[in-house]
Amino acid sequence: MAESSKSSNAENTNVDRVRNLNVSLLDKRENVMEILYGKDGSESAEEPKVGMSFSSEEEVRLYYMKYAKQVGFGVSKRSSKPGDNGKLRYFTLACVQQGTPKSNASNILKPRPVEKMGCKAKINAALTLDGRFTLSTVVLEHTHALSPGKAIFFRCHKRLGSKAKRKLEPNEISGIHTSKNFKSLVETKSSENLPLEEKDYQIDKTRQHQLGVGGSEALRNFFIRMQQKNDHFFYVMDADDECRVRNVFWADARCKAAYESFGDVITFDTTYLTKAYKIPLVSFMGVNHHGQLILFGCGLILSEDTNSFVSLFESWLRFMNCRAPNAIITDQDKTLQNAIARVFPRAQHRFCLWQIIKRLPENFGAHSQYEAIKSSLQSCVYDSLSRDEFEESWQKLLERYNLHDNAWLNLLYGDRHLWVPSYLKNTFLAGMCTIQRGEGMNSFFDDYVNSKTTLKQFFEQFDNVLRRKVENEMTADFNSFSTQIPCITHYSIEKQFQEVYTITKFKEVQDEFRGFLYCVASLPTCEDSIHLYQVTDEIKVDGFIKRAKFCVAFNEDNAEVKCPCNLFEFKGILCRHALRVLTMLDKDLSSKYILDRWRKDLKRKYTFVKSSYDDLSGNLEAQRYDKLTKSFFEVALIASKSEEACMKSISHVSRLKGELVHHGSSCDSSTPSHHLPVASLGISMQAPHHTLDVMDQDGGMSTTNQDVHVNIQLAVRLLDEGSRREVVLDVGLIQVQLGA
Repeated sequence: MAESSKSSNAENTNVDRVRNLNVSLLDKRENVMEILYGKDGSESAEEPKVGMSFSSEEEVRLYYMKYAKQVGFGVSKRSSKPGDNGKLRYFTLACVQQGTPKSNASNILKPRPVEKMGCKAKINAALTLDGRFTLSTVVLEHTHALSPGKAIFFRCHKRLGSKAKRKLEPNEISGIHTSKNFKSLVETKSSENLPLEEKDYQIDKTRQHQLGVGGSEALRNFFIRMQQKNDHFFYVMDADDECRVRNVFWADARCKAAYESFGDVITFDTTYLTKAYKIPLVSFMGVNHHGQLILFGCGLILSEDTNSFVSLFESWLRFMNCRAPNAIITDQDKTLQNAIARVFPRAQHRFCLWQIIKRLPENFGAHSQYEAIKSSLQSCVYDSLSRDEFEESWQKLLERYNLHDNAWLNLLYGDRHLWVPSYLKNTFLAGMCTIQRGEGMNSFFDDYVNSKTTLKQFFEQFDNVLRRKVENEMTADFNSFSTQIPCITHYSIEKQFQEVYTITKFKEVQDEFRGFLYCVASLPTCEDSIHLYQVTDEIKVDGFIKRAKFCVAFNEDNAEVKCPCNLFEFKGILCRHALRVLTMLDKDLSSKYILDRWRKDLKRKYTFVKSSYDDLSGNLEAQRYDKLTKSFFEVALIASKSEEACMKSISHVSRLKGELVHHGSSCDSSTPSHHLPVASLGISMQAPHHTLDVMDQDGGMSTTNQDVHVNIQLAVRLLDEGSRREVVLDVGLIQVQLGA
């Protein structure tokens, strides 16, 4: 009995210990949940203040991490000090971009990105007599821009939620590889990732593509699925006189919004219109501020004739509000040339140089002097700095290898103004018509489409392709936002580019600054306000040094610099010759030479547009934008029912706009605001005499005070509290009669 009593007492003691432990754990959990979600269950963290008290170091860390993610920066532990008893006395948590910028690159002319930016933001927590940690120092100011939308990319904020962990656990137990396990989080179906075979560039004009087994049903299901996920999904199916489908075009609102930012130059990719592929896929693409491909729409070409291409181009142009691009880059093809000339008569049509060079094996692979011909042709194309130099080199090539009767070369020569770099200098192509050896515009759907991919398989993978592109862009945005490439010179011009350009484009700028080593400028000659400099550049060509002279002109009146190499006009990057002159004169860089399309500090509309493949759950700005858009849409619907309600709404909107703009101007914001209109709502109304700000279709603002009917885009500019950036919301397209 005694032993039984002792055993019972021991069990009771263990139960009490477990109960007390559970209570303790529940108390700690409640403290943690209160930190993460607040006493009222809200998800926002209040701004840190001196005197705030926490029960443990972990609570301080959790709180500051939450606040950092909400505001838009990363956190690291900076320093700590234990007491005589070994317990922690105080510690410091700081912004990850603390410290002095320092590059560890072995080559000082090719520095690596650095995360440190000298940020001073931090909190100090000290242990008090009651065993709690109290904030003794709080520094809130950052030396860099903040972005809540990009905070999830900081290492400290990369934590899997419980839902994601539950999804991964069965995969881990089953032995699925880590990379594939992670991929399952972002892709609903696995991609085949099969390598592309060597493409057959010659398009067979007599072949009529078929949609393949299950292709028609897959196309129909794809359109239904897209329209369910995205109200602004658009598609067109074109048929001939015998009701046979000639082509299909589709795009969503994100494609349209992206075109507004990067639609000055597009490429029309016909990679998959070959015998090597089953799907007759074509795509409209451009490049974003990182030089990455971005999609403007897709199509299927089932009949490869001029009328089919014309119909497809017209459908795409209507979707883009009839705003044609300035330049179009395609493969060398007569059918495409004819179609582009009809639909885009003012656009500058150019051929992709990389695709032309890739045809060398097809046309000269069997030639006994193939390697020599290839080297000579590449040297003629890439190394000619002027048209005269190209003409001379071309004639030498024909004579040396007796190629005067070669049909392919004669065809290329006849179209030389469409592909030879020395003929394209005055056409802005955003780097898409590549002039560097070994480079090319890879297809947008690489790794997801191969020679055996069916249309059904392609549509199953379509969301995954676009989701991957969005993730790549977000990662590049984060890298440009959180790291910096150190300058390699002390010139203020380089610093200007460093502060506003993405990492990819700033590296291109630094390539030109490295070229300073080989540039020598003579004393200037003056003609009125224009200074002329002879800049001698040493260019390495096939192991030899080639000296070239460029007459660079600088206009004192408008701070304009002009170089005959035309790198800025062609690629959007100021050349080393112009930079040499500007640094000699110690002149500030004119804003005209900093292109918006390469800037990292602009908030672009398409990043807010909801799509079927873009998960906005981690983008608080986009979520707020979507909420506000829906709210104002509902207001517009109600207010449009009567003249009185309409005018009252406009009055309230104008007052709200003024308050928010005033509030925004009083806040410290390092990022400029930008108009972010969304799809319009048609409303007809009559308005009394008013002076209104009118947003035109190009996004510009003007003031009108006339007795006329005008269509205006009514917009509300709101301040995003998280990023301190202004967001403009469309209420709708309104016809207004302005007059007395």
